[in-house]
Amino acid sequence: MRDQQLHKRQISRVARGRASILVAGAFALVLGGCKRNTAKAADASSAQLTVGTENVAIAHIGTVTNGPAISGSIEPELDATIRAQVSGSVLSTSAEVGQGVRKGQQLAQLDATGLQDAFLSARSAVASAQATNEVAQRNLARSRTLLQAGAIAQRDLETAQTQASSAAAALSDARARLAAAQKNFENTRIVAPFTGVVSQKSVGAGDVVQPGTALYTVVDPTTMRLEASVPSDQLTLVHVGTDVTFSVTGLANREFHGRVTRVSPAVDPTTRQVQIIVSIPNPGHMLVAGLYADGRVSSSTRQGIVVPNAAVDLRMQRPAVLRVHDGKVERVDVTLGLHDPTTETVEIASGVQPGDTLLLGQAQAITPGTPVKVEAPPADASVGAAGAGGPANAGTSASGNGTSGNGTTNGGTNGGAGAGASQPSQPSSPATSSGNQTTNRPSAGSQGGNPRS
Repeated sequence: MRDQQLHKRQISRVARGRASILVAGAFALVLGGCKRNTAKAADASSAQLTVGTENVAIAHIGTVTNGPAISGSIEPELDATIRAQVSGSVLSTSAEVGQGVRKGQQLAQLDATGLQDAFLSARSAVASAQATNEVAQRNLARSRTLLQAGAIAQRDLETAQTQASSAAAALSDARARLAAAQKNFENTRIVAPFTGVVSQKSVGAGDVVQPGTALYTVVDPTTMRLEASVPSDQLTLVHVGTDVTFSVTGLANREFHGRVTRVSPAVDPTTRQVQIIVSIPNPGHMLVAGLYADGRVSSSTRQGIVVPNAAVDLRMQRPAVLRVHDGKVERVDVTLGLHDPTTETVEIASGVQPGDTLLLGQAQAITPGTPVKVEAPPADASVGAAGAGGPANAGTSASGNGTSGNGTTNGGTNGGAGAGASQPSQPSSPATSSGNQTTNRPSAGSQGGNPRS
């Protein structure tokens, strides 16, 4: 009986050993398969290239404008420098720089004492000459009547005619002198030639001026003028009435518009450029004289699929782009439209669709057919620190030591665990107190029991 039991025990041990060997073999086979699958996945992952967002562009619907670039200074369409026409001292001024004035409004007053006396004398001379002329004309009429009656000779009539002619000439001369004296007298009152704004004041009360001395400069700010030049080979793109878009220094975030009003009929022999004049409405008076403008003539404007110039490969016979489609790079021939040199973009007439991802820069060296993956833009640092489900850096560690102070509580908050997973807290060290009692509480994300005091 004992031998039979011993024999059964040996058979059981052999069976258990064989089962262990079979289990170990099966586990080895499973582990080997997992390693092979992991290696294949690693090889596939290593074969796929990652492209950064700085090396891709998205085709989109936009506006492309083509035309010659222009630049120049902005000047008022209507401006005038008011100069003295008579000599004298400035008695007063009534307008300052930046002040709006109306047409005919007085700006300054010159000393008119001497000119006023000359005006009064000339007016008296006119009155005297007019009286003399009237007497001479009456004598001439009487002489003609007496000659017909035979009372006087022909010589007396000729004398009367000469005196009448001299009196008429003297009257005309006196009237001319009066007009000159009156004009000089009126020129002592300086007035605005048109409605506008004073841009410069050159004199003040007490200054002595001579004819030709600049007194004021008045401009009309409602309409400005841009004088620019375009290359002669682009003259066909510029016509009277063509729109012009530009920006100015100091107002870089604003875009202004104008129209070509004049085109020079001659080419500058030195620069081989043609001068154009652009009229710019300025109802808000935002533009001021002297600003430097930089823009272009909008010769052609079209809306379509727009991509950066760098996305188009022009080295082959036909222009093409590298597009990412279904995770792989493919070369696509395209038809180009208008070029926009200002924004460095080009219109794609055919070949791509809005939303297509195109390669730029160093990524254009990738061979067509290569699997690629566009790298997602980096997430915000604060979001990344929080993990997939918890807020970022919302608090301190789960367990912390109390610090000295009055009733201070050190408690961690949610976060740190990420993805909503709870992390066990480390045993907290005894609170160090240098005054009142300090209480340490575990964070809400930690696993723990009751708070310790």
